[in-house]
Parts: sequence; structure tokens; C-alpha cells
Amino acid sequence: QVQLAESGGRLAQAGDSLKLSCSFSGRTFGDYTMGWFRQAPGEKRQFVAGISEESSLTIYGAAVEGRFVISRDNTKNTVYLQMGSLKPEDAAVYYCGATKPWRLVKVQSKYQAWGQGTQVTVSS
Repeated sequence: QVQLAESGGRLAQAGDSLKLSCSFSGRTFGDYTMGWFRQAPGEKRQFVAGISEESSLTIYGAAVEGRFVISRDNTKNTVYLQMGSLKPEDAAVYYCGATKPWRLVKVQSKYQAWGQGTQVTVSS
């Protein structure tokens, strides 16, 4: 079965950049669409970004469009989230997930596996 592990979360200052990583194991990484979601205290988990199996397609949530970039390295079984121009409202636990096919990238309930999450805190 798919196993995911996020890393890279930390305390950052507003305006900073931060890069999250998510390592994948258990199945063939290149068969899966990958997504990043986030959840702040008291809020629902929110879609952040998604990337297709061969990186040909990406999609972003409105809150992060233009500031975050999702990428993947299929040789390293890793998906990344480059976060730029961080804002206090970006603070959350960030989760990566694996799903297929691409059309389900924003459908949280269809994800087959999730990581344990990594905490991002942004101070103003």
C-alpha cells in the first residue's frame, strides 16, 4: 500500500519562502496524481495544489495561486510544494495525498493515501 511522509514544515516569517517535501513508497509513484492539502485549526481541510502523474498538469487553490509551486521528481518518488510570499493565513498542517486519475485531484474523499502532515507556522 502507499505510504507518504511529509517534511519541511517549520516556523517562518511572513514573506518568507518554504519548501515542503513528501516521499512516496509502496507502489509505483508515477502511476499517481499527487496533491497537497492543508488544514488550519477549526477549519476543514483545503485543497492547495495538485500535479499529474508525469507533471504535465498542475492546479492550484485560489488562495495560493501565483505564490506556491508544486513539482515532482519521479526518479526520487517525491513531490514538493515550494511556498513563496508566505502569509499568516498559510499557517496550517500540510498533508500530501495520492490519488488517481487526474480528474479526482481536488476530490479529497477519493485520495487513497495521506501522509501524517507537517506543521507550517507563519508569524507576521
